[in-house]
This record gives sequence, structure tokens and C-alpha cells, in this order.
Amino acid sequence: MSKTFSIIKPDATKRNITGSINKLIEDAGLRIVAQKRIKMSKDLAENFYGVHKEKPFFNDLVDYMTSEPVVVQVLECENAVQVYRKVMGATDPKNADKGTIRKEYALNIQENSVHGSDSEDNAKIEIDFFFKDNEIVG
Repeated sequence: MSKTFSIIKPDATKRNITGSINKLIEDAGLRIVAQKRIKMSKDLAENFYGVHKEKPFFNDLVDYMTSEPVVVQVLECENAVQVYRKVMGATDPKNADKGTIRKEYALNIQENSVHGSDSEDNAKIEIDFFFKDNEIVG
């Protein structure tokens, strides 16, 4: 079994569709092994998305991620990163396959309802960022 990290983003929590997204996650064979609804602080969002600090969209991303609560999750199954990336769909919902989270629920390329780790190494980093010693940070 492997793990990956997920965030159900502010656009989705604001529209109260967390349960619908979780159903797609579970229907894909992923098990939600940890989950917590938090309100990201500006510092937390800036640190988490620090890799994008020099990019022009950074401030908008931080503002968006702190605008409403988010749901941070640890997901588990065989090849969890790949399985979750497939169920999320393309970053731009216009390019996402039918039945994926982003095709079904995203509003646009930024408000695309979910974040997921892009590699096993990043999954470990992201899980540790929010779930230190099984304590939720945030």
C-alpha cells in the first residue's frame, strides 16, 4: 500500500460538495485514512506553496487557499499517487476526462476543487507538512 496527499480546495468546501468528492475518491479504490477540515492561515499557505513564490499567480493562490476552509486528507491504496491523479483529472477542467473530480466539480483552472501530490516523494513531504506525528497542523 502507498499513500498520497489530497486537499479539497475552498471552491469545493464553499459549495458543500466534500462528500461527493469523497465518494469519487473511494469509488476509485482509494481509502481515506486521515481527514481534517482546517482554515489555512496565510503563513501556512505561503509555506506550503513556497515552490511557487516567484510565480505571478502566487499571491492569488495564497488568497484563494485561505478564502474558505479546506479538507486535508491522506489517501491509501496500491499506486495511490497515480490512482488519485487519474481520478482528479487534468488541472484544467476543460481538458479533464468525464467522471473525474475536476471535470465534474471544478469551476476553472484555479478553482479546480482538489490538489493531489504529483509524486511519492512529494506525497511524503506534503503529508508530513500537515500531519506531523498524526497531529493535524493548521
